[in-house]
Amino acid sequence: MGQSVWKPMIWIFALIIAFNFMYAFFARQSVDSGAPVSYSRFKDELAADNITKISIKGNSISGEFRKKVTVTDSSSGKPVTREAARFTTIKPAIEDASLMADLQARKVDVTAVTTETSPLVSGLLYLLPWILIIGVWWLVMRGMRGQNPGAMMGGFSKSGAQMYTPGEKSKVTFDDVAGMENAKLELKEIVDYLQDPKKFQQIGGKVPKGVLLVGPPGTGKTLLARAVAGEAGVTFLSISASQFIEMFVGVGAGRVRDLFATAKKSAPSIIFIDELDAVGRSRGAGLGGGHDEREQTLNQLLSEMDGFDPHDEVIVMAATNRPDVLDAALLRPGRFDRHVVVDRPDWRDREKILQVHTRKIPLDKDVVLAVIARGTPGMTGADLENLVNEAAILAARQNSSTVTMYHLEQAKDKVLMGGERKMYITEQEKRITAYHEAGHTLVAKLLPGTDPVHKVTIIPRGQALGVTQQLPEDDRYHYSKTYLVNRLSVALGGRVAERTVFGDLSTGAQNDLKMVNELAEKMVCVWGMSDKIGAMTFHRGEEHPFLGRKLAEEKTFSEQMAWLIDQEISAVIRQAEVKAEEIIAGNRDKLDVLAEALIDEETLDGKRIDQLLGLDNGQ
Repeated sequence: MGQSVWKPMIWIFALIIAFNFMYAFFARQSVDSGAPVSYSRFKDELAADNITKISIKGNSISGEFRKKVTVTDSSSGKPVTREAARFTTIKPAIEDASLMADLQARKVDVTAVTTETSPLVSGLLYLLPWILIIGVWWLVMRGMRGQNPGAMMGGFSKSGAQMYTPGEKSKVTFDDVAGMENAKLELKEIVDYLQDPKKFQQIGGKVPKGVLLVGPPGTGKTLLARAVAGEAGVTFLSISASQFIEMFVGVGAGRVRDLFATAKKSAPSIIFIDELDAVGRSRGAGLGGGHDEREQTLNQLLSEMDGFDPHDEVIVMAATNRPDVLDAALLRPGRFDRHVVVDRPDWRDREKILQVHTRKIPLDKDVVLAVIARGTPGMTGADLENLVNEAAILAARQNSSTVTMYHLEQAKDKVLMGGERKMYITEQEKRITAYHEAGHTLVAKLLPGTDPVHKVTIIPRGQALGVTQQLPEDDRYHYSKTYLVNRLSVALGGRVAERTVFGDLSTGAQNDLKMVNELAEKMVCVWGMSDKIGAMTFHRGEEHPFLGRKLAEEKTFSEQMAWLIDQEISAVIRQAEVKAEEIIAGNRDKLDVLAEALIDEETLDGKRIDQLLGLDNGQ
């Protein structure tokens, strides 16, 4: 409830408490106070004709002595002896038939006090429940008049969006967003429209009502949306789509209405909805869909976006990493009619991102961020921020005043390969791991066109007993069949080395075989790299069955084609394995050198590997 709703409730409770205090006070004052005495003492004083008058209320008797008497008062917990002119006592439950006769014989003034409540108090006690009922009813009706339907439940229909005003010191601009030049260029005209809408209106232009930011998690979609609001100098309302969904029916739709009403009051403004797929999934999709409250909220969102005035200065921005599951009505022109792809940064953008995240961190003069950027392919802005933070923590743990290149390299290894695990490994298992990783390394170094080997280690990291790390020289966007087959050969090199040296196989190649099978299946079924099957593509199962899709897609190929696909996948894997066998069999001495060096040194970098293999200029 808002503050205006709570004030009347506070006054009602204050009146109730005050009434209780007044009632207790007057009820206690209705009986004259005095020193408490026993009933036997009262009878003795009466027999001694030392009582002038009494007042009887129920079983309570109070009165006055003719002469002050000494009494012991234990009401405070500690016996206190004092003289008293007044007294109080309690009449026992046993009837004392001689009491009135004794009082009349000694001419004691007797007053009887009724035990019934006064009419005023009785009336207040009768009216109090009705006052509470009427007060609560008035508050509920006031909430229904002042807000949307559902406000009587304590303001559940309030959107709860965070509002950032243009005057805040924490304003974010495009300068704070490293890289993403293409996305910034597409959003620049949104900024221009919000700054000078008349320029577009005069020529009849309409700005997109909705902008959908699409990209992997951690690429900076939320930061980019705040930068648009900061550049335009307008109000920015941010909310997660999951906040619309509640257990009460209709609350989500009410929150959507309140969000857009608030944005229109603050126009020009930007509404940003994060994780749009939480509420925007396809309606009536069957498995993974069919949530009535979510669909009702989506319907309200659709109607609000389509109900804008032609030049209403409110723009909706949303972010998602699953555009494929969004409802088609959201993506049509007039709603989210502009899609901005926020992809993973290349190494040049990664260097700029590292510069942003290291602005407040003391770096050593030996740090070259370009080297770190080239060695972190596929990392997003959030990953790079985590890498810098890990390096700073490592430097602080070692009591270093600056973050050095060593700290950044160690942090990079931890992020890419996992943290080191302290565990006991027998000499035989260590030897098997060394030859396994040496097999990967040897095939990678001697096969042309493979990614350079950056580091190889037999120190357990993450869930692996050893890791061979390859880093591309530049970001790749196309992969040739030769490159992919060589990649399969490198992955199978560890298994081949074990079989060649020990004449046996171990479970160490489990992850390698999983990757090999997935890659070979894509080569045959998705990328058309099989000569026998040709330029055809097949879907063999759905990777994410609970996204509003069928659990298993309809089979579009025959059993004979399925058999041929299996044969081609097996042939691709066998071709790669034969290539790895040839390299390892023809360079057994180099395999032994690498394995022995790994057993002694545990970790080898690219330069050390080249020295051991006698390769002065790399491969």
